[in-house]
Amino acid sequence: MILLGLIAGWLASMIIGTNKGTLMDIIFGIVGAIIGGLIMNFLGQPGVTGFNLYSIAVSVIGAVVLIWIGRLLRRA
Repeated sequence: MILLGLIAGWLASMIIGTNKGTLMDIIFGIVGAIIGGLIMNFLGQPGVTGFNLYSIAVSVIGAVVLIWIGRLLRRA
């Protein structure tokens, strides 16, 4: 799961354009996997299902949402 978090966090940081370092990428990826899983369950789809492309995509979506919310809160 740490490797999945690292990949997802790194991809999300590339999409959003932030560079917080490897540890923060892992944290964003792992928390993003949880958030992405919740979003997908809300939409009636499975969440993170293991180490595969679908799970990485779900985790990246969650990490992007997490980074975006963090930026909104920082501005407020």
